[in-house]
Amino acid sequence: MMLSVCIPVYNFDVHQLVSDLNNEIRINDIDAEIILIDDASDIHYREINQNLQNEVENFIFLEENIGRSRIRNLFYQYTAGEYLLFLDCDGKITDKNFLKNYISFIHGNPDTVVIYGGRNAPKTASDPEHYLRWKFAVERENLPVDLRRNKPYLSFQTNNFVIKREIFKKVNFNPDFQKYGYEDLLFAMELKSEKVKISHIDNAILNNDLESNSVYLGKVDESVESLAKMLKDDSLRSKLAEVKLVRLYYQLYKTPFAFFIRIFLGNKGLKMVKKILLKGNVSLRYLDVYKLGLLFKKMKG
Repeated sequence: MMLSVCIPVYNFDVHQLVSDLNNEIRINDIDAEIILIDDASDIHYREINQNLQNEVENFIFLEENIGRSRIRNLFYQYTAGEYLLFLDCDGKITDKNFLKNYISFIHGNPDTVVIYGGRNAPKTASDPEHYLRWKFAVERENLPVDLRRNKPYLSFQTNNFVIKREIFKKVNFNPDFQKYGYEDLLFAMELKSEKVKISHIDNAILNNDLESNSVYLGKVDESVESLAKMLKDDSLRSKLAEVKLVRLYYQLYKTPFAFFIRIFLGNKGLKMVKKILLKGNVSLRYLDVYKLGLLFKKMKG
């Protein structure tokens, strides 16, 4: 088996994604399997996706939610492929040769062990309530391949990547971090510490489910909480030193500016910035300030 397509599922209808993948596997005669693991979704989505058990190699339903890191590690024991392709369940295939592109790159670069294909967002935000997440995706997250190659580890994400099986056995996701945020960056830095190269190609998948402004800011809060937990771990702190937010925090926290940040970005200040961000179409500098204030708060707690 050449490729195992691994899709963690949580509260999302994955029929279209599975159908698109199966179509390409059939048409392009791809040596691949599809494995789904549902991370204790609500019963509504479990029932929607139930009939896909006949469309994939294996569909595992977990009774308890184990989080983004542990569920990805779990795929190792259910897959047979020499390479594992991880996709987010809310992704949308936009290239009929999506799988073929990965396999062609592997054949042309036999030493490659990790490949990130990238991500795209819709050309416009669906409405003002979803503008902030879309704006962040377009301006900060969805980088073209030439820019990603300049910073191959910092620009890595887990929504659409291939990893060789033997490497994933050696370097996997830290199971101590179950909540949303920075687990992809920590994984990339673990790869870097093991001197594992990440290749970047132009083989993007569409981010098909951008959150509302309020839901996204909730995830920002959760992600900064995860980051603070990582920074409090002596064994992990140095691996995150390249992160822009982390660099800024350590540049400021022992200076007089830290006192003013804690005052002006205390609970009241954070609420004011959040109110501005909820409007959606604002400068992402406000989001930077919001994250910095959250990090100061959570590192103190």
